[in-house]
Amino acid sequence: MLVSIDTNSGFCFGVTSAIRTAEEQLKQGDLYCLGDIVHNGQEVARLELMGLATIDYDDLRTLPAHSRVLLRAHGEPPSTYWIAQQRGIEIIDATCPVVKKLQDRIRACYEAHKNDEPTPPQIVIYGQPGHAEVIGLQGQTNNTAIVIENTGQLDRIDFHRPIYLFSQTTKSVEGFRELVEAIKSQITNHHSPIVPEVHDTICRNVANRVQRLQDFARANDLVIFVGGSKSSNARVLYNNCKEANQNTIFISHPDELEAHMAEITALSPDAKIGICGATSTPQWLMEQVKDRLER
Repeated sequence: MLVSIDTNSGFCFGVTSAIRTAEEQLKQGDLYCLGDIVHNGQEVARLELMGLATIDYDDLRTLPAHSRVLLRAHGEPPSTYWIAQQRGIEIIDATCPVVKKLQDRIRACYEAHKNDEPTPPQIVIYGQPGHAEVIGLQGQTNNTAIVIENTGQLDRIDFHRPIYLFSQTTKSVEGFRELVEAIKSQITNHHSPIVPEVHDTICRNVANRVQRLQDFARANDLVIFVGGSKSSNARVLYNNCKEANQNTIFISHPDELEAHMAEITALSPDAKIGICGATSTPQWLMEQVKDRLER
């Protein structure tokens, strides 16, 4: 069988930059990371072996002064910076530039309209509730932003108040368009004069992967998608692969291939097997999957 790795898969710019920053900073001494540096357990484990210690918000409040803490590509709310300043902690900010720009836009929108009369506006974020990036985005609005994951949650919006819509950077472009149309439809149904202000803030470096990924999926008889179980982007891209090729399986570690050996060995001897991954999937992990599969 022919086994190949998708050349367009793997870390996006923001994740690559954050990991490179972590590796460089580890050479200078102890380094903490607030949350998993990337939603991929194998990459987190690799960096922990190099000395990177993963902490949570409770740990942040108890670290000694002058500790060095890396902020990952997902970004953080203003409260994190305030806590670090109060504790005398040095921040190494590896927030993705795309995420940072989005934070600035949402904060500017909030500051410009928070005192509007007769009612304050609604900043709506198309995103995954509880996701690290979304927590950082909500923080720009003093946690007043409304998070909507799908069109079934539109009852959270008041269609008689101004609406400012943004998106988590790694969400689906198609899903965002569906949400926009659903909001406009609801406004019409409510006979409201509101015209929503729509900001398409999805990262095109991620979104543009979809077509190439689907082309890759169609070119293979079986697709093995490698992604972290906690990665929102991995689930989105996996579903994109599944749309193009129903014969697609999701794994997070080479060991998980064993559970799929029956369907793999049932393929014809000249079958093509493609390996691809999310923006949080390291190249070395896809290569390990390829090696394990060939063995």
